Amino acid sequence: MPKKKFTSLDAAQRLMGAMEIAINNMIEEVKKPVDAELSGSGRKAELQSIKQTATDARELLQERQRLEDMIRSLKDSGGMAEENDFSGGFAERFSK
Repeated sequence: MPKKKFTSLDAAQRLMGAMEIAINNMIEEVKKPVDAELSGSGRKAELQSIKQTATDARELLQERQRLEDMIRSLKDSGGMAEENDFSGGFAERFSK
């Protein structure tokens, strides 16, 4: 069976799926209650960890939105053609 040629569109779509799983996992971590037996610095550390996870999930969600926009652009500009090369200028367009 021949190996499928790499395309930016396919890679972006696979990355979107992986990001969805990661975001869902982070959301589940944030939902977990803080251990009632913890106090002092242990409790503070756990709360800080939850806050960091929520921040990371939000940032990943924002990146996923940018990736959705990039996929839409690839589809609209004919980026689905195997011959198109989106290196160089394309990557800079979608960087932060």
